Amino acid sequence: MTTTTEELQVTTGATVWLTGLPSAGKTTIAYELAGRLREEGHRVEVLDGDEIREFISAGLSFSREDRHTNVQRIGFLAELLARNGVKALVPVIAPYADSREAVRKRHQDSGAPYVEVHVATPVEVCSVRDVKGLYAKQAAGELTGLTGVDDPYEQPESPDLRIESQHQTVQESAAAVHALLTERGLA
Repeated sequence: MTTTTEELQVTTGATVWLTGLPSAGKTTIAYELAGRLREEGHRVEVLDGDEIREFISAGLSFSREDRHTNVQRIGFLAELLARNGVKALVPVIAPYADSREAVRKRHQDSGAPYVEVHVATPVEVCSVRDVKGLYAKQAAGELTGLTGVDDPYEQPESPDLRIESQHQTVQESAAAVHALLTERGLA
C-alpha cells in the first residue's frame, strides 16, 4: 500500500500570533517556522500583515479604530484556518492589547488553539534593522504614527512565549516557537 502526500499531512490547526514592533523579526521567524512545519507534514499559511493590508484591509488607515478592525479581520481568518486544520502563522504588529485579547477570545470560543509570541526586539535594534525604511522616514519627518516611536505599542503582559530576536538567530527563534508548539501537542 502506498502512502499519498495527503495522508502524511498533520491536520491539527492552530494560530501562532507573532506580535512586536516593525522590523522586530516577526515575518522572518514566521517563514522560517513555516518551512520547518511544512517539512513535518503540517498544512501552514503565513498571514503576513503587509499582504493583508494590501488585499483584505485596503483602504483602512492607521487610526486606532482601523488598526483594531484590521487585527480582527486577520484574527477571523486565522481562526477559520486553525479550525480547519491549518497552522496559521500571523506576523502582525497588533499594537493594542484589547485587539489581541479579542482575537484570543475568538479562538477560545471556537476551541481553536492560539499561541501568542511576543517578538520583543527593542526599538533601538528595530530602527537599525529598518527593513522597510519606516524608522528613517519617521526620523526625517516623512512619516507619523510609527508604532513604538510616536504611536503606542502595548507589549503583551503574559505572552505564551517571549523572543528577544537580537540575542539569537532566526533559526533559534523559530526553534523556540516550534518547541512550544511541540510541548502543547501542536507540532
